[in-house]
Amino acid sequence: MRNWTSMFACAAVILLLGAGCGKGDKSSAERDAEIKKTLQEGVQREQKMYEGMQKGMEHMEKSMEEQKEKAKK
Repeated sequence: MRNWTSMFACAAVILLLGAGCGKGDKSSAERDAEIKKTLQEGVQREQKMYEGMQKGMEHMEKSMEEQKEKAKK
Protein backbone atom coordinates (compact mmCIF):
# COMPACT_ATOMS: atom_id res chain seq x y z
CA MET A 1 0.00 0.00 0.00
CA ARG A 2 2.81 2.42 0.85
CA ASN A 3 4.51 1.70 -2.46
CA TRP A 4 1.40 2.66 -4.39
CA THR A 5 1.01 5.85 -2.40
CA SER A 6 4.60 6.91 -2.96
CA MET A 7 4.40 5.99 -6.65
CA PHE A 8 1.23 8.05 -6.98
CA ALA A 9 2.88 11.00 -5.22
CA CYS A 10 5.94 10.78 -7.49
CA ALA A 11 3.74 10.61 -10.59
CA ALA A 12 1.74 13.63 -9.42
CA VAL A 13 4.92 15.63 -8.84
CA ILE A 14 6.25 14.73 -12.29
CA LEU A 15 2.96 15.71 -13.93
CA LEU A 16 2.86 19.03 -12.09
CA LEU A 17 6.45 19.81 -13.05
CA GLY A 18 5.73 18.97 -16.67
CA ALA A 19 2.61 21.12 -16.72
CA GLY A 20 4.46 24.05 -15.16
CA CYS A 21 7.33 23.97 -17.63
CA GLY A 22 5.19 24.82 -20.64
CA LYS A 23 3.81 27.99 -19.11
CA GLY A 24 7.13 29.84 -18.83
CA ASP A 25 7.45 30.65 -22.52
CA LYS A 26 7.50 34.44 -22.27
CA SER A 27 9.66 36.30 -24.70
CA SER A 28 12.68 38.15 -23.43
CA ALA A 29 11.06 41.45 -24.46
CA GLU A 30 8.05 40.72 -22.24
CA ARG A 31 10.32 39.80 -19.34
CA ASP A 32 12.39 42.95 -19.85
CA ALA A 33 9.23 45.08 -19.89
CA GLU A 34 8.03 43.47 -16.65
CA ILE A 35 11.42 44.04 -15.03
CA LYS A 36 11.47 47.70 -16.09
CA LYS A 37 7.94 48.21 -14.78
CA THR A 38 8.80 46.60 -11.45
CA LEU A 39 11.96 48.67 -11.10
CA GLN A 40 10.10 51.89 -11.90
CA GLU A 41 7.45 51.08 -9.29
CA GLY A 42 10.18 50.43 -6.74
CA VAL A 43 11.90 53.73 -7.53
CA GLN A 44 8.60 55.59 -7.21
CA ARG A 45 7.93 53.99 -3.81
CA GLU A 46 11.39 54.89 -2.58
CA GLN A 47 10.99 58.47 -3.80
CA LYS A 48 7.66 58.81 -1.98
CA MET A 49 9.20 57.35 1.16
CA TYR A 50 12.13 59.78 0.93
CA GLU A 51 9.79 62.73 0.44
CA GLY A 52 7.76 61.64 3.45
CA MET A 53 10.89 61.37 5.57
CA GLN A 54 12.01 64.81 4.40
CA LYS A 55 8.65 66.35 5.33
CA GLY A 56 8.81 64.65 8.71
CA MET A 57 12.28 66.06 9.37
CA GLU A 58 11.15 69.55 8.35
CA HIS A 59 8.19 69.27 10.72
CA MET A 60 10.45 68.12 13.57
CA GLU A 61 12.91 70.97 12.96
CA LYS A 62 10.08 73.48 12.89
CA SER A 63 8.60 72.21 16.16
CA MET A 64 12.05 72.23 17.80
CA GLU A 65 12.58 75.86 16.76
CA GLU A 66 9.16 76.79 18.15
CA GLN A 67 9.99 75.11 21.45
CA LYS A 68 13.30 76.99 21.64
CA GLU A 69 11.51 80.30 21.03
CA LYS A 70 8.97 79.51 23.75
CA ALA A 71 11.76 78.65 26.15
CA LYS A 72 13.50 81.99 25.48
CA LYS A 73 10.37 84.00 26.30
